[in-house]
Amino acid sequence: MTKSDLIKRLAEANPHLYLRDVERIVATVFEEMSAALARADRVELRGFGAFSVRDRKSRVGRNPRTGTEVEVPDKAVPYFKTGKELRQRLNENS
Repeated sequence: MTKSDLIKRLAEANPHLYLRDVERIVATVFEEMSAALARADRVELRGFGAFSVRDRKSRVGRNPRTGTEVEVPDKAVPYFKTGKELRQRLNENS
């Protein structure tokens, strides 16, 4: 599902809202989540999961084109841990 698909489904499920309002709501939710993660805050959506930021340590990597070793610096990476309800829902038919 893409962001556009999400907006379309939400607009269909809420016909009393204008499409542009649904677009603004979705954009605002994603902006706030991104801002929280940029501050290294945790974003928790109960039953769905939690987004957080983890630090990846520097390491020695390899340039795939030349094969030479290169230093890959420290960096922050997003991390998502599924919630209990989402895990159960995904595994219902397994």
